[in-house]
Amino acid sequence: MPIAAGGGPDTIGRAVAQKLTENLGQTMLVDNRAGASGAIAVELARQAAADGCTILLISASQVIRPLLFKVPYDLFRDFAPITQLSSQSYVLMASPKMPVNSVSELLAYARANPGKLNYASVGQGSQIHLMTELFRTLTKIQAVHVPYKGIGPAYPDLISGNIQFMFGSIITSQGHIRAKRLQALAVSGPKRIKALPELPTVAEAGVPGFAVTQWYALLAPAGTPREIMEFLNRETNKALHQPDVAGRIAAEGSEAVGVTPQQLAAHMKSEQNKWAKVIKDAGIRGEE
Repeated sequence: MPIAAGGGPDTIGRAVAQKLTENLGQTMLVDNRAGASGAIAVELARQAAADGCTILLISASQVIRPLLFKVPYDLFRDFAPITQLSSQSYVLMASPKMPVNSVSELLAYARANPGKLNYASVGQGSQIHLMTELFRTLTKIQAVHVPYKGIGPAYPDLISGNIQFMFGSIITSQGHIRAKRLQALAVSGPKRIKALPELPTVAEAGVPGFAVTQWYALLAPAGTPREIMEFLNRETNKALHQPDVAGRIAAEGSEAVGVTPQQLAAHMKSEQNKWAKVIKDAGIRGEE
């Protein structure tokens, strides 16, 4: 696990690991190896024996990072895809200090005030940074990127009006939205979500071609035997759709997925191509 204990990916990974332990009668240990933007965990998994006993949880970040920074691994060469665990929309929010109640009103305000809007992210080259640049590029608005070390500190600035808009996770945003401290405008994914059914997607709200989700997936070291890969795929997908696991994933604002290895490989390649284009078009450079 390339992140510290606690939080969305850890919760989802542990829910799956616990269910696999129950279903298989064989203990699965969760080893949190945070640091170096996930590279520590990825390297440990890359060097592990290709016997199915060590698997790696990744997110969109591990696909994006090699596009901006030099890393010692190649996800497509060094690993074999098992399955996608989950998919999660972000929510586009505006400060309550802003005179906007919809995506169209946000865009109109931004165009009337070019370069005067600030948006937050969790760092240069993060998925939230790149998706906001995609949003900005598709809508042809100008806005200033303000990176934070974590999403938590950005919320007070958004509420107070120092930041005018940002994308945030459903789980961290819901309380502020329900309490009317923030104005929710749309969700980032390809379809509406159960947690905030009244919100349109960004595409529905007038930005065709925009669809972004956070996602988590499992990989095994390259060379893992086919029968083991098929076993891991089958058992993980089964675990994902058992009610208690699906419920824990839903509680994190996510949706259980479960796909074939081929579908996951295609998804990862599609994500890499999409973010490579955003990085090129926006002229984004990695900053350590």
